[in-house]
Amino acid sequence: MVRVSRYIAGLTGFALVAVTPAGANDSTAEIGAGGIVLAQNYSVEMQSEVLYISMDEVRVDYVFRNRSERDVETLVAFPMPDMDVSPYYEVAIPNLDDNFLGFTVTVDGQSIQPELQQRAYVAGVDVTDKVLAAGLPLAPIGDYDGLDVSHLSDAQIEDLQAWGIVTVQGDLGKAGGRPQVDATWTLKSAYWWRMNFPAGVDVAVEHSYTPAVGGAAGLFVLGDGTRTEPHPYYADKFCVDKGFMSAVRKRDGTTDSDGPRYSERWLSYVLSSGANWAGPIGTFKLIVDKGSTENLVSFCGERVTKTGPTTFEMDLNGFLPEKDLDFLFIVAPES
Repeated sequence: MVRVSRYIAGLTGFALVAVTPAGANDSTAEIGAGGIVLAQNYSVEMQSEVLYISMDEVRVDYVFRNRSERDVETLVAFPMPDMDVSPYYEVAIPNLDDNFLGFTVTVDGQSIQPELQQRAYVAGVDVTDKVLAAGLPLAPIGDYDGLDVSHLSDAQIEDLQAWGIVTVQGDLGKAGGRPQVDATWTLKSAYWWRMNFPAGVDVAVEHSYTPAVGGAAGLFVLGDGTRTEPHPYYADKFCVDKGFMSAVRKRDGTTDSDGPRYSERWLSYVLSSGANWAGPIGTFKLIVDKGSTENLVSFCGERVTKTGPTTFEMDLNGFLPEKDLDFLFIVAPES
């Protein structure tokens, strides 16, 4: 089942920025900080985009065309989501390394190796240089036992704590060993690469990654079980309506109350600031795969059709990206 609204925004996964004679800035669609700049491109248009969404994979196929009479060199960037690197921040991370989404990209069928830019921020302030000067990794993902600060003095750790870069789980200088020291900054990352778009030639770009899917063991969408109208949060974000809630309640009622129950998964696709190519996207296809016939999915869309046992599709022509897209999956036990 899919519940849809009367509109859908354009969908994008990366951004373009034209190279000027004076040089070029890195470009990304979402981060907009740490030296990464987004600029409008008036020569390269997006002919088509096919976006595949599932809880296991996000895959996007684009066809671009340089409509000018001259080749255009660009920087192309893909933003990774901001990451709170604190071990106490609960987030689903597919891979415990710098490429924590397993991002890959091909251009005209050829795999490329993009550059990775990472910056550390505290309260909107770039503290990357201080983190690196302290000999700390920018992406301490999975360091649940704290940072290795054996090479730092107590005074240096206290200075980092004053900057909000780390938090100390106890008092420094006491006998019995040092307390645990944890990272508290926000990691901003973006992959970027340089591309050439020949005049009048179609260029195919494909990228894929494993989404960081959130979730809950229960069904918050049903509230305390007596709610008949969807909560405004679910109605606004996922276009949940009474019919969808009824379907969820019916499915959940088929499970053993003492056994595994249905659960929620949440997936977001950032697209709101990627309209930086020439004109609207020519043709756009969204494919949503709910994973199992026992699962349900709700999202805001337009003219959505069921195309298979677990898949739904939406086709649009000539539109500009404006809003982000959010998906609510209701997942069957052991799905």
